[in-house]
Amino acid sequence: MDTNIDALTTIFTEFYYWVTVVMMFLIHVGFCMYEVGASRRRNHMHTLMKNTMLIPLVTISFFFFGWWIYFAFPNGPFIFEGKGLDYAAATAARPWDPSMGTNLSDHISGVFWAAFLLFSWTAASIVSGSVIERIRSGAFWILAVVIGSVAWIIDASWGWHWDGWMVKILGYHDAYASGVIHAIAGGFALGILVVLGPRLGKFREDGTPRDIPPHNPWLVTIGLFLIYTGFWGFYAACNVPIISPEAIGGQITGVTWTATNIYLAPTTLSAITFNFLMSLSGGLMAAYVVSKGDSFWTYSGGLAGIITASAGNDLYHPIQAMFIAAIGVVIIYKMHYWVERKFKIDDAVGAVAVHGYAGFVGLIIAGFVLWGQPSSPYEGYAAINPLGMFIGAVIMFGVLGFLPAYIISKILNGMGLLRVPHKVELEGLDFEANEAYQAAVNDVIAAETAMVK
Repeated sequence: MDTNIDALTTIFTEFYYWVTVVMMFLIHVGFCMYEVGASRRRNHMHTLMKNTMLIPLVTISFFFFGWWIYFAFPNGPFIFEGKGLDYAAATAARPWDPSMGTNLSDHISGVFWAAFLLFSWTAASIVSGSVIERIRSGAFWILAVVIGSVAWIIDASWGWHWDGWMVKILGYHDAYASGVIHAIAGGFALGILVVLGPRLGKFREDGTPRDIPPHNPWLVTIGLFLIYTGFWGFYAACNVPIISPEAIGGQITGVTWTATNIYLAPTTLSAITFNFLMSLSGGLMAAYVVSKGDSFWTYSGGLAGIITASAGNDLYHPIQAMFIAAIGVVIIYKMHYWVERKFKIDDAVGAVAVHGYAGFVGLIIAGFVLWGQPSSPYEGYAAINPLGMFIGAVIMFGVLGFLPAYIISKILNGMGLLRVPHKVELEGLDFEANEAYQAAVNDVIAAETAMVK
């Protein structure tokens, strides 16, 4: 740190990202509560353990190779100018590099890595809710590592990187991750569900679906409010808090230091505060109306509204954000039930709709509403346009989301490792733990009985 202002900027940036990481941890707390509330009592511990253990598995794999992928793959590889892997840019993100450990000369790498890591947890947790009550834990953990440390970070490198090929060529713009996190996670969940199949009893003999209501609506509600709260941190973590024009090659006009979005275009926390709250409100109102006051869909609709507007919430007017959120919620609500009836897809918490369809629709809407706006402050990059955003949505939801999940799930299913046996599903996925607990109790009772005798 050469000067006092450099030192203050560094310490502020370090603390800024550290706070966003703490806030984003609430997303995971919310998902745990949400999933337990949505599952039935006999599956609670399995649901919690499945979602808990993705934390160490994704964290470790993200440390060893996930973070490196973000810096190594902005060109595709070989899509943009035939450059291939960017080895030079990735040399600070290998697990043995000095920036990936304790040192006093680098205050930023650890907290910035952690912010992206929490995005990885979020992607895996979105998938977790959709497959509750029937997937084997081991199968889910394999799939969690694939999306958390491979699939989503590839799409981030392609479309959520200031130098990403999708931004340059397609005009892809996804400031707060409608596609980069949510569309890919929804598509990934759908790929698993197609192979995994519905819960026992979900569909009647005539094919019509039964409603399996949440076990504890209070937990679902509180969980979703915690996710809303953590989403504040998510939005803030998508920004660079303060940067000088010189630091990014003079692309920002003027001499004022500023906050930027992930593409290094100037923005403010004030702007995203307006749009976050307006899109949340638009989503809640639309969901309440379209679901006729159903509490589960009303609260989920608030989240879907934010996700729909997130792609362009750095550029939308607040009233635009509100209407875009509302439109997205109506579409995804109808889509969820159409897909459920038509294809017999059992998405236990509506994650494919709330995250996947909302993210996909949000990208399409942004392509039209923001048509002609710059995707990046850098000269020569394609402007935002409907075709580029549609292609980007297909890549996020289908190519990097649905396809790898479907292929891996088919392999696991062929090996008998994807779904629990029907007996276990009927008795509850916690039954093995319950049997062990009961056996331990019986041993204690027998020992005490022997002592009395």
